[in-house]
Amino acid sequence: MLDSTVTDRTQAVLDDLNGALAAGDVAGAARLFAADSYWRDLVAVTWNLKTVEGPAGVADMLSHQLAQTRPGNFRLQPGEVPAEEGGVITAWVTFETGAGRGWGLMRLKEDRIWTLLTALQELKGFEENRGKRRPMGAEHGAKKNRVTWKEKREAEAASLGYDTQPYTVIVGGGQGGIALGARLRQLGVPTIILDKHDRPGDQWRSRYKSLCLHDPIWYDHLPYIKFPDNWPVFTPKDKVGDWLEMYTKVMELNYWTRSEVTKASFDGDRWTVEVNRDGEKVTLHPTQLVLATGMSGKPNMPKLPGMENFKGVIQHSSQHQGPDEWTGKRVVVIGSNNSAHDICAALWEADADVTMVQRSSTHIVRSDSLMEIGLGALYSEEALANGVTTEKADMIFASLPYRIMHEFQIPLYDKMRERDAEFYAGLEKAGFKLDWGDDGSGLFMKYLRRGSGYYIDVGASQLIIDGEVKLVQGQPDHFEEDAVVLSDGTRLPADLVVLATGFGSMNGWAADLISQEVADKVGKVWGLGSATTKDPGPWEGEQRNMWKPTQQENLWFHGGNLHQSRHYSLYLALQLKARMEGLDTPVYGLQEVYHLS
Repeated sequence: MLDSTVTDRTQAVLDDLNGALAAGDVAGAARLFAADSYWRDLVAVTWNLKTVEGPAGVADMLSHQLAQTRPGNFRLQPGEVPAEEGGVITAWVTFETGAGRGWGLMRLKEDRIWTLLTALQELKGFEENRGKRRPMGAEHGAKKNRVTWKEKREAEAASLGYDTQPYTVIVGGGQGGIALGARLRQLGVPTIILDKHDRPGDQWRSRYKSLCLHDPIWYDHLPYIKFPDNWPVFTPKDKVGDWLEMYTKVMELNYWTRSEVTKASFDGDRWTVEVNRDGEKVTLHPTQLVLATGMSGKPNMPKLPGMENFKGVIQHSSQHQGPDEWTGKRVVVIGSNNSAHDICAALWEADADVTMVQRSSTHIVRSDSLMEIGLGALYSEEALANGVTTEKADMIFASLPYRIMHEFQIPLYDKMRERDAEFYAGLEKAGFKLDWGDDGSGLFMKYLRRGSGYYIDVGASQLIIDGEVKLVQGQPDHFEEDAVVLSDGTRLPADLVVLATGFGSMNGWAADLISQEVADKVGKVWGLGSATTKDPGPWEGEQRNMWKPTQQENLWFHGGNLHQSRHYSLYLALQLKARMEGLDTPVYGLQEVYHLS
């Protein structure tokens, strides 16, 4: 074995795995995994997003799922050659189940499986009409009373929700709802997206005017249509909005603007969703309901004594539209994460007198360092030149189990800390409280664990270092007529107070739209159970309640950043399509509820 080529050694493991699976030999399959190993499955075997650990975890999953989902036929992906580095063999693989086909990434240590990612890509018999299966569009020949493509599309849009009912309703028409809607459209799942704004993309247009994506363009593509090659690296918010609006039209999504859900309920078979559609009351009866109301959920609006007597303006960061009317005014921004920094910088540029109140330590990483060290190997022009497509990058990132992902992140952030030591010294001298996450693993793990607590620096930090944006440490205690007062008595006169105080769990929307009982039945949305700050245990191993079945039948949550909306929309769409077609979808490891919010 030691003299064999890397390909032969990898193929031998795949052959043994196929043999054990075909024979129903759960123990034999589990023995192929190292003692410290991880199988992450995206819908293919578990009809869930689930990571199992070690041979015992593999055996338990297969004992429940093998006979029903029938995974097998693992092969090396055509055109891909396994590679060995540092004692680890990495191999791209394809596989099949009884219901579908998928691909994934396998890593071997000492000829045992260390990590295995299996991700369902399509359902047999229900493949997307793409490539050689794309629609013709034109109907050649002569035909009386021909109905054009446009007329068919208009008739469908007029009928759906009135004469015919959608199978799925998506509440929220930002990038999450749009990406999922596009996936479902291509799978032939009748879907309506509901959004309260006037136009698709207004979710972005309505935010503060300096807002730009902090993630680079290669990380942010939507499904099916990538951004053009000349698109800016960091997309301004209005450009994002225009792209989303274009996308909904080109992808022919049934997108209802000025439509707000007033109430939803489930009778055990279907949902009743009451909608105010631009003043018209419409009642929808979908089978599946997806809340795509934003990973950040509902704004956290602190209630402080004296707010009602404050003569200035108090607004949450999500309500703040920009600095234009605050030139020469005194502004206090409560918070020190992304939105707080962006808003402070824009206000300073507009000649406002700006003070930032930092309530707790914040992780800061410079944008150029993050792009080069943190993202460059997967999402960059250099990555594309090395053959790492967006789809490959997504799978590589997804193949790292959350249990050990921090181990891969810590060295990257150590390198950033060393590279930008002078920058961090300047922040600390200015009195800014820095952290690198509970274990030094930096931004991505903070995002995955709690969705907050960081800023990607695009210039605001230097304003703090230079004292142009004043910095105060403390907790807001109460308001007076012309000031906000901190718990230590510090009085900050203000004409505007911006509460950049973050957001609550997405199940807050379930409470508002459905009931508190359903929200509690679902429990907290987001987080891994890492037992780190704002991410209480027990360990879950996947994002709580995101993109997968919940304890409330036929209720789903979808969202996240553009990368997550793109990548995970496929797996949620496949779950919904399978249910619409009546396929058997036995769920393994349905998440228990430990935290209500």
